[in-house]
Amino acid sequence: MSEPNANIFKAIDAESRGTSFQEVVSQLREMIHKGALRPGDRLPPERDLAKQLGVSRPTLRAGISSLAAVGVLQPRRGAGTFVVESEGPPALDSSALRLMASLQRFTPAEMFEARRSLEMAIAALAAERATGEEMAEMSEEITGMFASLDEPEQFLVHDMRFHQTVAAASGNRILTALMNMVATILFEVRSKTVKRARDLKESAEMHRTIYRAIRDRNPAAARDAMRDHLILAQKAQEQEEEFD
Repeated sequence: MSEPNANIFKAIDAESRGTSFQEVVSQLREMIHKGALRPGDRLPPERDLAKQLGVSRPTLRAGISSLAAVGVLQPRRGAGTFVVESEGPPALDSSALRLMASLQRFTPAEMFEARRSLEMAIAALAAERATGEEMAEMSEEITGMFASLDEPEQFLVHDMRFHQTVAAASGNRILTALMNMVATILFEVRSKTVKRARDLKESAEMHRTIYRAIRDRNPAAARDAMRDHLILAQKAQEQEEEFD
């Protein structure tokens, strides 16, 4: 474990500071990409890092939660927040897919269809292969969803972590990496509209249905529950964007 030099953290431009946690996400991602932050590095304490970046602690916290949700950072209770050292599936950079989506004008419907195809297969495999520890992690994220029904951004973080845990439980690193790449783009889009979400409780209940099918070792039920959930998620995002 290493401690990065505090001088590498630069204050976010004042004109961008109020835009949301996305500026924090962008700066930390860029630092990791350039090697200023390396796998295993521990970020400075929250108070210090917020001061160095020139943002509020809630804004910093939201940015860290967002990066943790997509597997870039890992908060460890009592130890701090670390850049992930992954021994699991490769972390495919979603920027190429994002650029392709822009150039080829991929529709949201196509992105959701791709995600649905991947995650239905993943859910079925998870029902066959999930360990007790992985099922406990899924249950924990569902509890987090129900606890954050009035905090849409935090709910979305638990949502993403749940899907990542299901993917890891599939035991297929290629499917997991592909799912994370597609889901990361959809997560970034949804994070801009989720504040207008209407019924997060229904979404939480559908996640619980997926979990129960996996716990019961029922691949067909897990596949169907994942399909139903992602169809609902697509409709919810479309409704949120109508009010953008």
